Amino acid sequence: MKIKCLYSRIALTFAALILMFGGLCAGLNTLAASHHQQELVQGLSRDLAKHIAEHWPLVKAHKLDVKSLGELFHMLMVVNPSIEVYLLDNTGKIISHKAPPGRLQKEQIDLKPIADFLARNTLPIVGENPRKPDQPSIFSAADLRENGKIMGYLYIILTGDEYSRLENNAWESHVFQTVIWMGLGALGLTLLVGLWLFSLITRRVKMLSQAMAAFEQADYTGGLELATELIKSHDEIGQLATTFDHMAERIGNQIQHIKLQDEQRREMIANVSHDLRTPLTSMQGYLETLLRKNKSLTPEEHLHYLEVAVRQSRRVGMLTNELFELAKLECEGIEPNCEHFFIQELLQDVAQKFALAAKERGVEIHISPVHNIAMVYADIAMIERVLTNLLENALRHTPELGQISLELIQIKPDSVIIRVTDTGEGIAEEHLVSLFDRHSPLRQNASKKHGGAGLGLLISKRILELHGSSIEALSGPGRKGAVFSFRLPTGMVA
Repeated sequence: MKIKCLYSRIALTFAALILMFGGLCAGLNTLAASHHQQELVQGLSRDLAKHIAEHWPLVKAHKLDVKSLGELFHMLMVVNPSIEVYLLDNTGKIISHKAPPGRLQKEQIDLKPIADFLARNTLPIVGENPRKPDQPSIFSAADLRENGKIMGYLYIILTGDEYSRLENNAWESHVFQTVIWMGLGALGLTLLVGLWLFSLITRRVKMLSQAMAAFEQADYTGGLELATELIKSHDEIGQLATTFDHMAERIGNQIQHIKLQDEQRREMIANVSHDLRTPLTSMQGYLETLLRKNKSLTPEEHLHYLEVAVRQSRRVGMLTNELFELAKLECEGIEPNCEHFFIQELLQDVAQKFALAAKERGVEIHISPVHNIAMVYADIAMIERVLTNLLENALRHTPELGQISLELIQIKPDSVIIRVTDTGEGIAEEHLVSLFDRHSPLRQNASKKHGGAGLGLLISKRILELHGSSIEALSGPGRKGAVFSFRLPTGMVA
């Protein structure tokens, strides 16, 4: 079964580590205690064989006196029942012992450990146990010499059968069992304390997880409902909770913004569909009439129907172009191709483009004289589109004998203000707030009156947003006409 809870995973991992650590420590302590005990016993009895060999003659007539050893072996094993005494020749062969019949499993002893022992190497040193060949034991040994020649060895096993029996009984002793229970109790207490501490840590993570789950169930709206304990903590979990809170707030705002944009986009599509339906229906009706009554129409009627159809097709074309342009500007990857240029020259070019239309309507386009205006840093084509939209709107709403003014103002070294003013009917104050929105009622009126989609101001606003700027409109009581102004950077540091 897969464990999904973080606390359960940590608890199981910690318990496994505690048990492994406890077992490892117990094993190492047992091994170290056994090794130390062997070193202690062998160190205390290191010279035992030497003292016996010095005070008890074991070599007579150039050979080992086997007959005289019985009484010695018996006395030694009575005095210390844990030892076992053996007499070896110079090759390591056992030639005398006091082991019961059938107990001796080995007749030859390896002399290498005895040589290490006599060389007084580091203890403990284990040698072969004749009764238990598979269990090397600590020992004491002495060489038996005559005239400097080694005749044999006195070999004493210090941990014989009696010692092993007593050692095995020690595992059942009260002291050992007390130590075992104390060790298990210490491990259990450590485990409980660790689990309690982990529960304190993971509890806040669980609270944060529950808050995020609730935020998800609420369709990522409303923000996170974090407990005071999470907000006030200053550790990593508290910082994570604060970050999640800010992230949730931003996500909520973005989702609301996306929903609002989606509603506005749907509304705009509905409006544009309505705008398209009218000229398309009109154009279709006139073309069908031409097709159906082609032979019965006079040349004047024929020409009239064609002119109306062409006019409606142009209206559809203008509407489509504006929609494509706005959609392109709203793409995330679009970036303006900025460069330095003289804005006053661009104003002259745009004004010249509308000069003939303005003359036909009896409107004057006036460019205020400018001096020492810095070069602006922007996309020429985009800014030309903004000026074209503003001049086109101004010309459309300015009556005969009216005036359109273009001004350049530089208050700060890092920016230039461009202002377009007309003497038309102006903009109602209640429409100023939503003037640059998709659902502006003025957009619908402009579409009906002039054949476009009424998206010029939206396009201008988006272009200026790409330049890090914005557009403002002024109109209302006490003001004749409308004023549109925006800023462009010069690329200079203020």
